[in-house]
Amino acid sequence: MRVQLTETILRDANQSLIATRLPYSVYEPILSKMDQAGYYSIECWGGATFDTCLRYLDEDPWERLRGLRRNLPNSRLQMLLRGQNLLGYKHYPDSVVKKFVELSIKNGIDVIRIFDALNDFRNIEVALEATKEFATEKTIASGCISYTQSPVHTVEKYVEMCKELQRMGFDTICLKDMAGTMSPFEADSLIKGIKDAIGDMPVILHTHCTTGMAYMTYMKAVDAGIDVIDTATSCFSGGTSQPATETMFYALEQMGIETGIDEKVIKEVNDFFKPIKEGYIKDGTLNPKSLSTDSQALVYKVPGGMLSNMIANLTDMRAMDKFDAALVEIPKVRADLGYPPLVTPMSQMVGTQAVMNCIAGPYKAVSKEVKAYFRGEYGNPPAPVNPELAKQILGDEAPIDCRAVDSAPTTMFEDARAKLGELAQSDEDVMSYICFPNQAEEFLKKRQAKANGTWVDPAAPKAPARETLGTPGAMPAAAPQVSGNAVIYTVSCEQVS
Repeated sequence: MRVQLTETILRDANQSLIATRLPYSVYEPILSKMDQAGYYSIECWGGATFDTCLRYLDEDPWERLRGLRRNLPNSRLQMLLRGQNLLGYKHYPDSVVKKFVELSIKNGIDVIRIFDALNDFRNIEVALEATKEFATEKTIASGCISYTQSPVHTVEKYVEMCKELQRMGFDTICLKDMAGTMSPFEADSLIKGIKDAIGDMPVILHTHCTTGMAYMTYMKAVDAGIDVIDTATSCFSGGTSQPATETMFYALEQMGIETGIDEKVIKEVNDFFKPIKEGYIKDGTLNPKSLSTDSQALVYKVPGGMLSNMIANLTDMRAMDKFDAALVEIPKVRADLGYPPLVTPMSQMVGTQAVMNCIAGPYKAVSKEVKAYFRGEYGNPPAPVNPELAKQILGDEAPIDCRAVDSAPTTMFEDARAKLGELAQSDEDVMSYICFPNQAEEFLKKRQAKANGTWVDPAAPKAPARETLGTPGAMPAAAPQVSGNAVIYTVSCEQVS
């Protein structure tokens, strides 16, 4: 029997624990060693890494990817892609999605894990088609399902979703348990049902240690026939991150299960990252709360990052006395919205609406995002929404019956290139601007000024030595607050009569 491991230290592990504040220059020295570890893949790009590179780390995300490719020639490089959302929260035209996938593969990505927050597979079709079109012999298209529990999310439903992903042409299937709420019992029945339905197609399980379930869940998944599990180098494991790579390797080895992992190498990798983690603890980037177990998610199905977001919002409003009521309100809001999985951006949307309901009264104020959701702009919900609430929010307006991007302009890439002018030196620069216009434009202007010799360094603090390394430079005063996996943002609301 063989179970392989995807290493998440370069993406989801550090995104979960330190809000993706791990600069490429910090971990570059260990990459050649990681290339010898025998991982199934190394998750290193996509998700929040792109935004963080531009916004906080003064890095070109495409140059980061090229550096990873140079230093990891023998490893599969993996990214997380939000389907039609790419790396952000809005839907992009098909032409932009295709171009992004093309550039990702061109610059070094091998495995593209593609998901949609609502599991509306219309929103991952184009990304899949582009992955197949621009594929190299190493390219793997991994169809990803956002896992959650609700009255409509049954084993039978998940099995049907996996069969659909297989029919669509994906190479592998990943179950993404972003809240860490999948129990060992659920993993056993779910993986067995899926494997019976799709045969030899590889199945991958991704979870988090947030609720304390992850190690038990992984072991039951192994018994049920899982092919790949996501793990994190031990010093960046646990809490809101994944189970430890070394621990899972040790357990699997004792069971006689082959992993392909070199034990000596993964120990060296962990030894390298240990002092880096300590630096982030010392400078406050790594909050000890992110390393604890939070069992509330088992009751309210609330991911750790979503909980931190809600606490921050209530604190800002001086309404922490509404915290318990907001927790109780979340399942109600989720039911009204047709039981969406609580993954970005749905987790922020549901949590914010629950807080607003507790402060202003049920749906007395509705965020623009929730209104857009009822309009159908995010896709089809897993179950029908509350019809009375839909009438209250939309009035006589009918929800759209197609993808929101079907009516989007098709010249977005060309328009962005024209606007940037000489700032854009490549297609990659244009794509960065499309995804994060403000952050990318600022980065490109700074790069141009450095090239022209007109850049004036604002005397940023000198980077600390490796043993005390934390977030480079100072956090901009106007930056969004970040806690664990959560980004605190402001929403605009509309009164609903």
